[in-house]
Amino acid sequence: MKGGDLFAFAIGALRGHRLRTSLSVAGVAVGISAVVALTALGDGARAYVVREFTSLGSNLLIVIPGKVETTGAIPFGGVTHDLTVADARSIAMRVPGAVRVAPIAVATEAVHWEDRSRSVPILGVTAAYQRVRHVTVASGRFLHTTMAEGGGQELVLGAKAAHELFRGANPLGRIVRAGAWRFRVVGVMAPKGRSLGFDFDDLVFIPVKTAMRMFNRTSLFRILVEVPSADELGPVKRRVIRLLAQRHRADDVTVITQDAVLSAFSSILGVLTLALAGLASVSLSVAGVGIMNVMLVAVSERRREIGILKALGATNGQVLGVFLAEAVVLSTTGGLLGLAAGAAGVRVFVALYPSFPASPPVWSIAAAMGVAIAVGVGFGVWPARRATRLDPVTALRGR
Repeated sequence: MKGGDLFAFAIGALRGHRLRTSLSVAGVAVGISAVVALTALGDGARAYVVREFTSLGSNLLIVIPGKVETTGAIPFGGVTHDLTVADARSIAMRVPGAVRVAPIAVATEAVHWEDRSRSVPILGVTAAYQRVRHVTVASGRFLHTTMAEGGGQELVLGAKAAHELFRGANPLGRIVRAGAWRFRVVGVMAPKGRSLGFDFDDLVFIPVKTAMRMFNRTSLFRILVEVPSADELGPVKRRVIRLLAQRHRADDVTVITQDAVLSAFSSILGVLTLALAGLASVSLSVAGVGIMNVMLVAVSERRREIGILKALGATNGQVLGVFLAEAVVLSTTGGLLGLAAGAAGVRVFVALYPSFPASPPVWSIAAAMGVAIAVGVGFGVWPARRATRLDPVTALRGR
């Protein structure tokens, strides 16, 4: 019996029991569609995080005040020296490879204009922040203040903060009050939206030295250091740590690389994607049991047919091939339908949430189809082997 004849025979047999065939195909399709959809969401989450981190700047070192260490079984840590604007200026002047250095101070304060006020995060920054974080000004300009200059009373509004406070009026040149301090609005940021759960449109930027006095802070929140390339991250990181250790006379800062944070997130989301695929694959085992049941019933109902095949000279291998072909047809058909359903579901999700780059990875499609076929073969072996063990004479009698 040729391969084409074998599958034609199997398809004809399955068409004779359409309800059982449809249910088995549906079971495989549900499992495959779940694998495709969940892996698409997991891989999309990883791609989303990568994109959001990249949009916030690339090749960055993040200097954080304080260092936590563990010795023996007793953890300890803390800030022994403040991380200051002078530290940031020293990094910019004395660390080779530090292209731009942006100190940051952060607090939340109410910003007032006329009878309206809005509580927003206020970032104390310098002019370098715009280039380091890739932010764009829609109207006016960004802060011109450098680390060597005084604080100044200039202020830049995020797009949402400007809209809520001025309701369509031009805010440029207006005097607003933040807490007890007065500032002149010099710019409005272009809309950026939410990134990693943080609304960049609802921010206010003021000079970092003014922010330190306004917030009554002595230590910066962060220092961002931009380096020329990813290859320079390690060497520049060591230079920054060495310089600050000399200035503070202690190793009391933490320096992390943006790619290290990104790699950690990517690894976590990669494992999550595999876990989701594994959970979805459990439903395929249920579908496999359904295929096995269908095949066992088919063997019982088709004893006479098996007897005729053997009486005409069909070998045990050919009889085995007939029933395995039926199992493969069931699982492959269900797999193809599941791929189509899963892909359609992902497209609907992307249409509803276009900012989320969900798409099924190639490996998940190949793995899902491979598992579906393996399930069909694996669960079809036992019924097929039962068919080969039937005695031709007994089978012809229908026993």
